[in-house]
Amino acid sequence: MLPSRKTPARFSCDKRLPLCIIVVVLIAGFSVVYQRFMGASTSHNMSPPAKVQPKEKATASVIFLHGLGDNGQGWVEQFREYSFKHIRCVCPHAPLKSVTLNAGMIMPSWFDIKGLTPNSPEDEHGIKEASRELQHLIAKEISDGIPAEKIIIGGFSQGGSVALYTAFGTNTRVGGVVALSTWLPLNKQFTNDGSPKYNTDIPVLQCHGLADPLVPHKWGQATHEIIKTFNPNAQFKSYSGLGHSSCSEEMDDVKSFIQNVLKDS
Repeated sequence: MLPSRKTPARFSCDKRLPLCIIVVVLIAGFSVVYQRFMGASTSHNMSPPAKVQPKEKATASVIFLHGLGDNGQGWVEQFREYSFKHIRCVCPHAPLKSVTLNAGMIMPSWFDIKGLTPNSPEDEHGIKEASRELQHLIAKEISDGIPAEKIIIGGFSQGGSVALYTAFGTNTRVGGVVALSTWLPLNKQFTNDGSPKYNTDIPVLQCHGLADPLVPHKWGQATHEIIKTFNPNAQFKSYSGLGHSSCSEEMDDVKSFIQNVLKDS
């Protein structure tokens, strides 16, 4: 769960990158993020989100959360390319937090990550705190006149996990979910038949690279299998040669999903 890249990568999904190159790029990105934020405040108060306004009046919204060590600006550039007619895109910036996995260094993070194995302890408090921040952003869109059913939430990696938890683990109504290269946190809550699940009828798009070295593809598949037990409208797409990043084919699928769910033309 090293930091993700700032801007969605532009490479073909069938082009394989050597793992050594991926690791070097990720470490280099980590260094930049660390140097930039060392000495910054560790306050959990979030900066105002980056936004892309539609060409005409906003009647729907997408709220998309970035991955660990990233910020919302790179994803804003991706959504700007979509040039939506009626959809406002909101990309918040995570607060600065100490991340156990990265030797306690302070970086943009929605919650603490303590390990990369299925048995690693989870930061339940931090996950729920991040979910409350997302719920606040959803409420803000609703107060601006956007119906709940016209709001898609989503994210990449750590941000996607917050979106999945918020959609299915809280009673916050949304219109759909986009989850890229991610997993379902606190998943025992969703495999327990006695636990309530929410938004069980909304469309869900999960996308995952087959060559992801950080959040393994099998984690995405396992997440999909859990979601399908209570939401039949979930779909899972895999991309050959794609690591912990995105590619043009995946982002075209994301655009089509958003347009179909929110009826933007």
